[in-house]
Amino acid sequence: MEQEQFTPEDFKTGQILLFDKPLGWTSFQLVNKVRWLIRKSCGIKKIKVGHAGTLDPLASGLLIICTGKFTKRIQELQGQEKEYTGTISLGSTTPSYDLETEVDQEFPVDHITEEDLNQAVLKFTGEFEQRPPVFSALKKEGKRLYEFARKGEEVKINTRPVEISKFEIDSSRFPEIDFRVVCSKGTYIRSLAHDFGKALNSGAHLSALRRTRIGEYSVENSFSVESFQNFLPSQEN
Repeated sequence: MEQEQFTPEDFKTGQILLFDKPLGWTSFQLVNKVRWLIRKSCGIKKIKVGHAGTLDPLASGLLIICTGKFTKRIQELQGQEKEYTGTISLGSTTPSYDLETEVDQEFPVDHITEEDLNQAVLKFTGEFEQRPPVFSALKKEGKRLYEFARKGEEVKINTRPVEISKFEIDSSRFPEIDFRVVCSKGTYIRSLAHDFGKALNSGAHLSALRRTRIGEYSVENSFSVESFQNFLPSQEN
């Protein structure tokens, strides 16, 4: 069924909006942009708008944005299974486990066989304990972990249980490993990349990430910021 033009009442009653977050945008920036577009086009002074699960600026893909009364469903949506695709770069690490920071160490990769890769995939399939990256928004002692990291302060980070139900890799561009992961809430793909490298007696970091699905919601059915504007009331109304 084709999307009809939204009305101001639609947003107040509540909408679940799927967006393909552009690379380089924060989730907060996208929420602010959507809120501004709704207020401007609908002549609404105040409207609740929030997202159901942060996506890093260096990642693109599905961000669920809720409006009006549907913001009450954010917690429910956050708890759903997620799917990601991306690339793990073997042979080097970064402090943030991704491209937010510069490479700090390099490691050999010549010893890694296809069997080694398959065994590492098995190690990170199912339920296991994962340590979140220090460059994350998790809080400890009232501060975000990345605040400690950016000051060079060491902080103990506890592991937590996660589940990866599917972990598929394509090593045809070795040492770049393309992957697809289906995982539980709270799984850090950056940590997966880092730990994957360690399991191979090497090092690795996440060099590309895209969220393709949250529960039943797919990025294939999402708006871009530009396409969303086509379904908003005209400013003259």
